[in-house]
Amino acid sequence: MPTYRERVAEDVYMFTSGLYAQVTAGVIVTSEGCVVVDTLPFPQETRELRAFAESVSPRGVRYVMVTHYHADHTNGLYLFPEAEVICHKRCRELLMKLGQRGLEEAKKQTPELAEVQLRIPRVTFDDTATVRLGDKTITAIYAPGHSPDGAMIYVKELKVLFAGDTVMPVPYIVGGDVQAMIESLRKVRQLSLESIVQGHGEVLLRGEINEVIEGSIAYLETIQRIAREHVESGQPRQALARIDIESCGKSRIPLGGLVQSLHRANLFYLYDQYRAERARQAREVAA
Repeated sequence: MPTYRERVAEDVYMFTSGLYAQVTAGVIVTSEGCVVVDTLPFPQETRELRAFAESVSPRGVRYVMVTHYHADHTNGLYLFPEAEVICHKRCRELLMKLGQRGLEEAKKQTPELAEVQLRIPRVTFDDTATVRLGDKTITAIYAPGHSPDGAMIYVKELKVLFAGDTVMPVPYIVGGDVQAMIESLRKVRQLSLESIVQGHGEVLLRGEINEVIEGSIAYLETIQRIAREHVESGQPRQALARIDIESCGKSRIPLGGLVQSLHRANLFYLYDQYRAERARQAREVAA
Protein backbone atom coordinates (compact mmCIF):
# COMPACT_ATOMS: atom_id res chain seq x y z
CA MET A 1 0.00 0.00 0.00
CA PRO A 2 1.26 3.52 -0.76
CA THR A 3 2.03 6.14 1.87
CA TYR A 4 -1.06 8.21 2.62
CA ARG A 5 -0.89 12.01 3.05
CA GLU A 6 -3.58 14.03 4.81
CA ARG A 7 -3.85 17.75 5.47
CA VAL A 8 -4.52 18.14 9.19
CA ALA A 9 -4.61 21.93 9.31
CA GLU A 10 -3.22 24.82 7.32
CA ASP A 11 0.50 24.03 6.86
CA VAL A 12 0.30 20.74 8.80
CA TYR A 13 0.33 17.34 7.09
CA MET A 14 0.23 13.78 8.34
CA PHE A 15 1.85 10.89 6.49
CA THR A 16 0.70 7.34 7.26
CA SER A 17 2.69 4.22 6.48
CA GLY A 18 0.96 1.81 4.14
CA LEU A 19 3.48 -0.89 5.00
CA TYR A 20 3.53 -1.14 8.79
CA ALA A 21 0.85 -0.62 11.46
CA GLN A 22 -0.39 2.74 10.13
CA VAL A 23 2.57 4.53 11.70
CA THR A 24 2.32 8.30 11.33
CA ALA A 25 4.80 11.12 10.78
CA GLY A 26 4.25 14.80 10.10
CA VAL A 27 5.36 17.85 8.16
CA ILE A 28 4.84 21.33 9.58
CA VAL A 29 5.40 24.05 6.98
CA THR A 30 6.65 27.47 8.11
CA SER A 31 7.83 30.58 6.29
CA GLU A 32 11.43 29.58 7.11
CA GLY A 33 11.33 25.89 6.23
CA CYS A 34 9.74 22.68 7.48
CA VAL A 35 9.73 20.80 10.75
CA VAL A 36 9.27 17.05 10.44
CA VAL A 37 7.80 15.01 13.30
CA ASP A 38 9.15 11.45 13.33
CA THR A 39 9.95 9.41 10.23
CA LEU A 40 8.29 6.38 8.67
CA PRO A 41 9.45 2.75 8.96
CA PHE A 42 10.75 2.19 5.42
CA PRO A 43 13.18 4.36 3.43
CA GLN A 44 10.90 4.79 0.42
CA GLU A 45 8.13 6.11 2.69
CA THR A 46 10.34 8.68 4.39
CA ARG A 47 11.70 9.75 0.99
CA GLU A 48 8.13 10.53 -0.08
CA LEU A 49 7.70 12.67 3.03
CA ARG A 50 11.00 14.47 2.43
CA ALA A 51 10.18 15.11 -1.24
CA PHE A 52 6.88 16.68 -0.23
CA ALA A 53 8.55 18.92 2.36
CA GLU A 54 11.11 20.06 -0.19
CA SER A 55 8.35 20.75 -2.72
CA VAL A 56 6.40 23.05 -0.40
CA SER A 57 9.35 24.97 1.06
CA PRO A 58 12.52 26.11 -0.69
CA ARG A 59 14.28 25.93 2.70
CA GLY A 60 13.51 22.21 2.97
CA VAL A 61 13.53 20.42 6.32
CA ARG A 62 15.21 22.42 9.09
CA TYR A 63 14.37 20.25 12.10
CA VAL A 64 13.18 16.72 12.86
CA MET A 65 11.46 16.36 16.24
CA VAL A 66 11.26 12.79 17.55
CA THR A 67 8.47 11.43 19.76
CA HIS A 68 10.38 8.32 20.97
CA TYR A 69 13.20 5.95 20.08
CA HIS A 70 11.24 3.04 18.58
CA ALA A 71 12.48 2.12 15.12
CA ASP A 72 9.15 2.57 13.35
CA HIS A 73 9.41 6.28 14.22
CA THR A 74 13.20 6.81 13.84
CA ASN A 75 14.43 4.59 10.99
CA GLY A 76 14.40 7.48 8.55
CA LEU A 77 16.39 10.05 10.55
CA TYR A 78 19.49 9.43 8.42
CA LEU A 79 17.61 10.76 5.38
CA PHE A 80 17.70 14.31 6.80
CA PRO A 81 21.46 14.98 7.05
CA GLU A 82 21.05 18.77 6.90
CA ALA A 83 18.35 18.94 9.59
CA GLU A 84 18.86 19.23 13.34
CA VAL A 85 17.24 16.30 15.16
CA ILE A 86 15.67 16.98 18.57
CA CYS A 87 14.55 14.37 21.10
CA HIS A 88 14.22 13.74 24.83
CA LYS A 89 17.52 12.93 26.54
CA ARG A 90 16.31 9.39 27.31
CA CYS A 91 15.57 8.88 23.62
CA ARG A 92 19.18 9.63 22.76
CA GLU A 93 20.40 7.30 25.51
CA LEU A 94 18.15 4.47 24.34
CA LEU A 95 19.15 4.87 20.70
CA MET A 96 22.82 4.76 21.71
CA LYS A 97 22.26 1.68 23.88
CA LEU A 98 19.79 -0.32 21.80
CA GLY A 99 19.53 1.25 18.37
CA GLN A 100 22.35 -0.43 16.46
CA ARG A 101 21.65 -3.91 17.77
CA GLY A 102 17.94 -3.55 17.05
CA LEU A 103 18.62 -2.27 13.55
CA GLU A 104 20.94 -5.16 12.74
CA GLU A 105 18.29 -7.64 13.89
CA ALA A 106 15.61 -5.88 11.86
CA LYS A 107 17.76 -5.96 8.72
CA LYS A 108 18.08 -9.74 9.02
CA GLN A 109 14.29 -10.06 8.98
CA THR A 110 13.45 -7.25 6.55
CA PRO A 111 15.71 -6.78 3.49
CA GLU A 112 13.96 -3.49 2.65
CA LEU A 113 15.80 -1.94 5.62
CA ALA A 114 19.26 -2.80 4.26
CA GLU A 115 20.24 0.82 3.59
CA VAL A 116 18.98 2.23 6.91
CA GLN A 117 21.65 3.84 9.07
CA LEU A 118 21.28 4.65 12.75
CA ARG A 119 21.35 8.39 13.42
CA ILE A 120 21.79 9.62 16.97
CA PRO A 121 20.10 12.99 17.67
CA ARG A 122 22.42 15.73 18.90
CA VAL A 123 19.98 18.11 20.61
CA THR A 124 18.08 16.84 23.67
CA PHE A 125 15.73 18.20 26.32
CA ASP A 126 14.48 17.26 29.80
CA ASP A 127 10.90 18.54 30.14
CA THR A 128 10.13 20.73 27.12
CA ALA A 129 11.89 22.20 24.10
CA THR A 130 10.53 24.88 21.79
CA VAL A 131 11.41 25.59 18.17
CA ARG A 132 10.34 28.99 16.86
CA LEU A 133 10.64 28.85 13.10
CA GLY A 134 9.08 31.45 10.85
CA ASP A 135 5.46 31.87 11.88
CA LYS A 136 5.20 28.72 14.00
CA THR A 137 5.91 27.87 17.64
CA ILE A 138 6.45 24.13 18.05
CA THR A 139 6.99 22.62 21.50
CA ALA A 140 8.12 19.13 22.47
CA ILE A 141 6.59 17.98 25.76
CA TYR A 142 7.94 15.04 27.77
CA ALA A 143 5.23 12.36 27.93
CA PRO A 144 6.51 8.98 29.13
CA GLY A 145 4.39 5.87 29.50
CA HIS A 146 4.42 4.07 26.18
CA SER A 147 8.19 4.29 26.50
CA PRO A 148 10.50 6.00 29.02
CA ASP A 149 11.46 8.71 26.52
CA GLY A 150 8.07 9.64 25.09
CA ALA A 151 7.35 13.15 23.82
CA MET A 152 4.45 14.98 22.19
CA ILE A 153 4.88 17.81 19.67
CA TYR A 154 2.49 20.76 19.95
CA VAL A 155 1.95 23.38 17.22
CA LYS A 156 0.75 26.33 19.27
CA GLU A 157 -0.73 28.56 16.58
CA LEU A 158 -2.79 25.77 15.01
CA LYS A 159 -3.57 23.80 18.19
CA VAL A 160 -2.38 20.57 16.61
CA LEU A 161 -0.72 17.85 18.70
CA PHE A 162 1.50 15.12 17.30
CA ALA A 163 1.00 12.78 20.24
CA GLY A 164 3.36 10.00 19.23
CA ASP A 165 2.38 6.67 20.78
CA THR A 166 0.98 8.40 23.86
CA VAL A 167 -2.28 8.48 21.91
CA MET A 168 -3.19 5.38 19.90
CA PRO A 169 -6.47 3.56 19.18
CA VAL A 170 -5.56 1.43 22.19
CA PRO A 171 -2.86 2.55 24.66
CA TYR A 172 0.16 0.24 24.49
CA ILE A 173 2.31 0.05 27.61
CA VAL A 174 4.48 -3.05 27.07
CA GLY A 175 8.00 -1.96 27.97
CA GLY A 176 6.61 1.21 29.49
CA ASP A 177 4.83 2.37 32.62
CA VAL A 178 1.05 2.36 32.94
CA GLN A 179 0.86 5.08 35.61
CA ALA A 180 3.17 7.33 33.62
CA MET A 181 0.95 6.78 30.59
CA ILE A 182 -2.12 7.87 32.53
CA GLU A 183 -0.31 11.03 33.67
CA SER A 184 0.77 11.78 30.09
CA LEU A 185 -2.81 11.39 28.86
CA ARG A 186 -3.84 13.87 31.56
CA LYS A 187 -1.30 16.29 30.10
CA VAL A 188 -3.13 16.02 26.78
CA ARG A 189 -6.34 17.16 28.50
CA GLN A 190 -4.61 20.37 29.61
CA LEU A 191 -3.84 21.50 26.05
CA SER A 192 -6.11 23.58 23.84
CA LEU A 193 -6.53 21.33 20.80
CA GLU A 194 -8.19 21.31 17.41
CA SER A 195 -6.76 17.95 16.37
CA ILE A 196 -4.44 15.13 17.45
CA VAL A 197 -2.23 13.09 15.16
CA GLN A 198 -1.98 9.69 16.84
CA GLY A 199 1.25 7.71 16.64
CA HIS A 200 -0.67 5.05 14.71
CA GLY A 201 -4.02 5.44 13.00
CA GLU A 202 -6.35 8.29 12.13
CA VAL A 203 -6.44 11.96 13.10
CA LEU A 204 -8.65 12.85 16.07
CA LEU A 205 -10.77 15.99 15.66
CA ARG A 206 -11.75 18.43 18.39
CA GLY A 207 -15.20 16.94 19.00
CA GLU A 208 -13.85 13.46 19.71
CA ILE A 209 -10.63 14.23 21.59
CA ASN A 210 -12.05 14.35 25.11
CA GLU A 211 -13.98 11.10 24.69
CA VAL A 212 -10.93 9.29 23.31
CA ILE A 213 -8.58 10.53 26.05
CA GLU A 214 -11.05 9.74 28.83
CA GLY A 215 -11.68 6.36 27.24
CA SER A 216 -7.98 5.59 27.14
CA ILE A 217 -7.51 6.48 30.80
CA ALA A 218 -10.52 4.33 31.72
CA TYR A 219 -9.13 1.46 29.63
CA LEU A 220 -5.78 1.57 31.44
CA GLU A 221 -7.46 1.65 34.84
CA THR A 222 -9.64 -1.31 33.82
CA ILE A 223 -6.80 -3.53 32.63
CA GLN A 224 -4.81 -2.74 35.77
CA ARG A 225 -7.73 -3.92 37.89
CA ILE A 226 -8.27 -7.07 35.82
CA ALA A 227 -4.60 -8.07 35.79
CA ARG A 228 -4.26 -7.49 39.54
CA GLU A 229 -7.42 -9.50 40.29
CA HIS A 230 -6.09 -12.42 38.25
CA VAL A 231 -2.80 -12.38 40.16
CA GLU A 232 -4.44 -12.06 43.58
CA SER A 233 -6.91 -14.87 42.89
CA GLY A 234 -4.16 -17.18 41.66
CA GLN A 235 -5.48 -17.48 38.12
CA PRO A 236 -2.98 -18.45 35.41
CA ARG A 237 -1.60 -15.84 33.03
CA GLN A 238 -3.27 -17.47 30.03
CA ALA A 239 -6.70 -16.89 31.59
CA LEU A 240 -6.32 -13.26 30.54
CA ALA A 241 -6.54 -14.29 26.88
CA ARG A 242 -10.31 -14.56 27.22
CA ILE A 243 -10.62 -10.87 28.19
CA ASP A 244 -11.45 -9.18 24.90
CA ILE A 245 -10.79 -5.54 24.18
CA GLU A 246 -14.46 -4.55 23.92
CA SER A 247 -15.07 -5.62 27.52
CA CYS A 248 -12.42 -3.06 28.51
CA GLY A 249 -14.02 -0.22 26.58
CA LYS A 250 -12.09 -0.16 23.29
CA SER A 251 -12.94 -1.27 19.75
CA ARG A 252 -11.14 -4.16 18.04
CA ILE A 253 -11.53 -2.60 14.57
CA PRO A 254 -8.67 -0.01 14.32
CA LEU A 255 -5.25 -0.77 12.84
CA GLY A 256 -6.61 -3.67 10.86
CA GLY A 257 -7.46 -5.59 14.01
CA LEU A 258 -3.96 -5.27 15.48
CA VAL A 259 -5.39 -3.63 18.60
CA GLN A 260 -6.63 -6.96 20.01
CA SER A 261 -3.05 -8.28 20.01
CA LEU A 262 -1.82 -5.09 21.66
CA HIS A 263 -4.57 -5.39 24.27
CA ARG A 264 -3.63 -8.98 25.12
CA ALA A 265 0.05 -8.01 25.38
CA ASN A 266 -0.89 -5.19 27.78
CA LEU A 267 -2.72 -7.63 30.06
CA PHE A 268 0.14 -10.14 30.07
CA TYR A 269 2.67 -7.36 30.77
CA LEU A 270 0.72 -6.07 33.77
CA TYR A 271 0.11 -9.60 35.06
CA ASP A 272 3.84 -10.30 35.00
CA GLN A 273 4.57 -7.04 36.81
CA TYR A 274 1.98 -7.66 39.54
CA ARG A 275 3.02 -11.28 40.00
CA ALA A 276 6.66 -10.22 40.42
CA GLU A 277 5.57 -7.54 42.88
CA ARG A 278 3.53 -10.07 44.88
CA ALA A 279 6.44 -12.53 44.98
CA ARG A 280 8.76 -9.78 46.18
CA GLN A 281 6.35 -8.83 48.97
CA ALA A 282 6.08 -12.48 50.04
CA ARG A 283 9.88 -12.75 50.27
CA GLU A 284 10.04 -9.60 52.38
CA VAL A 285 7.42 -10.96 54.80
CA ALA A 286 9.25 -14.29 55.06
CA ALA A 287 12.50 -12.51 55.84
